[in-house]
Amino acid sequence: MSNCSSCPSHGSCSKSESSCGVQNNPNNKIKKIIGVMSGKGGVGKSTLSVLIAKALNKKGFKVGVMDADITGPSIPRLLHIKDEKAMTTGEIIHPVATQEGIKVMSLNLLIEDENQPVIWRGPVIAGAVKQFYTDVLWGELDYLVIDMPPGTGDVALTVMQSIPMTGIVMISTPQDMVSMIVSKAINMARKIDIPVLGVIENMSYVLCPDCDKKIRIFNKEGMDQFLSNMDVELLGELPMMTEISSLSENVMPITNEEVQNVLEKTTQKIINA
Repeated sequence: MSNCSSCPSHGSCSKSESSCGVQNNPNNKIKKIIGVMSGKGGVGKSTLSVLIAKALNKKGFKVGVMDADITGPSIPRLLHIKDEKAMTTGEIIHPVATQEGIKVMSLNLLIEDENQPVIWRGPVIAGAVKQFYTDVLWGELDYLVIDMPPGTGDVALTVMQSIPMTGIVMISTPQDMVSMIVSKAINMARKIDIPVLGVIENMSYVLCPDCDKKIRIFNKEGMDQFLSNMDVELLGELPMMTEISSLSENVMPITNEEVQNVLEKTTQKIINA
């Protein structure tokens, strides 16, 4: 299954086939693989993975979402397919498709009860993530969006070394502690030669319901300093709003202009990667 001709990095990779740790499924033809990462949990990484996938799908691209956050798999709920189950044929796993046609693979689509914890050690979790790439019949995709696991440990490293990623979108929030942790994730990606396409600052501000003024709970200067120090582009700031926080319950598209602008800038960055 380690065939360079079926790899999204074919033609742009400097590794020899014998030294590459990537295994590819020859039945899949995936053009670009985009990771959505933060370095920590609780910043809206899964939500942004879904919003980016939906935005790419709306542009007419064939899109898949891989939920690599094995111990906290929330993608099925966010895409309103939590009651669906992935089917298998022999060793092949078939992803579940949403109404829009987005293909999805998550551990919660393989287990009976989504409320049961996944009590696995790191190597087992890492192995499951690799199988989501090698054993899932993704077919032809323009983009596979990967909701990365939190942290910069073993599982994240396995994903970044065993899956040929085109680039990573980092998710942060306007807090000094979060910026420090996201910096670690950025440096990790750069050490593995995966381009960081930019940063989305989630929960950046609150919009006053009466005057539409942006109310910033945290100091914006901290984010400006972080972007300068890390030499990364800010793809946009997303407000704290019910439309985003209730994405798992609301099937209607988000119409907020600022949210749409951030998604447009992010998808254009992904398309040009």
